[in-house]
Amino acid sequence: MKVIETSTLVAGAMTAALALAAPTTASAADMEKCYGVVKAGHNDCQTANSSCAGTSKVDGQGDAFIALPEGTCEKLVGGSLEPKSS
Repeated sequence: MKVIETSTLVAGAMTAALALAAPTTASAADMEKCYGVVKAGHNDCQTANSSCAGTSKVDGQGDAFIALPEGTCEKLVGGSLEPKSS
């Protein structure tokens, strides 16, 4: 009987730890495009100078964006909700 109680307690603790450690993801509706802060090769979509995601050529490329949780972009140095000329 004691083994079952201990196993239940351990399983409960592990479940709680995993639930707390799980990253929270925002839904697409809670995201915004943030321009000018993406590292080279990490953009989320095509740009005027790149044909698809992951192909931006330089860090901080003005027309390359990454989706971030709403309200985050304008807190970043160089972040803009509108594309900048490159």
